[in-house]
Amino acid sequence: MLENIKNGWEREKRVHFDEIVENYDRVRWNYPDELYEDIFDYTKTNISKNAIEIGAGTGKATLPFLENGYNVTAIELGVNMAEYLKDKFKDNNKFNVIISAFEDTSLEKENYDLVFAASSFHWVDLEVGCPKVFSILRNGGVFALFRSNNLSDRDHDLYSEFQEVYKKYYHKPYVEPIKLTEEEFWEPKRINGGFGFNDLCDYGFIDISKKHYYSEIIYNSDDYIGLLDTMSDHRSLPENDRKGLYTGIKEIILKHGGLYKVKYFYQLYMGRKPNK
Repeated sequence: MLENIKNGWEREKRVHFDEIVENYDRVRWNYPDELYEDIFDYTKTNISKNAIEIGAGTGKATLPFLENGYNVTAIELGVNMAEYLKDKFKDNNKFNVIISAFEDTSLEKENYDLVFAASSFHWVDLEVGCPKVFSILRNGGVFALFRSNNLSDRDHDLYSEFQEVYKKYYHKPYVEPIKLTEEEFWEPKRINGGFGFNDLCDYGFIDISKKHYYSEIIYNSDDYIGLLDTMSDHRSLPENDRKGLYTGIKEIILKHGGLYKVKYFYQLYMGRKPNK
């Protein structure tokens, strides 16, 4: 029965990107410069600049913090991902990696000025995640969460053709992409779906900041299929269905000129630990 099929976002799936490290780093999106500028503006009172990155992956969001002078300790559960990170930043003495889940990592309390996570905090156990972040931050320290959302484009020429392929191969409870307003993206249920909780205020954070950004990325057919393979729900499909889905999508893109434009909506959600 469909209702008994897992959707691919279960916590035990959080290391399945460890099998596709190079592709993940190649095709995953970068975040807008304005997003980082807003984080640094929000955290400008920090002095020591000690930071924790939760679920660093291949370091898609790491470099801007290093360039801004932060000492970054990356927490990464995937062994292959962690090795990739070590090599990527081997010449930077402000960077180090701990191979572990964030929940299991021993971190000194009140020792960090910034904790950040890019499209990764939803993998963290809710009962542990936010309270632990709060405990390891210094007074006045900042928790910065950011993620991307693919914006549905039902008017796109390829949309209806894509849906037919999904109906054939995506044998899970499937919810077609919906159009959301900026306000709807910040509803508690959407925050919960993206970050794993409803409100940072519930965990003692203050000065809550919510910002958003837009971008568009044009993919060729191979890169778009590579991108789909970094999505948890797609990657967890049975192999034959996954291959059939990817082949069908690629054929449609090639039929329509070989390029496909994806619109992104990025969310930045920040809170501050109160000064005592």
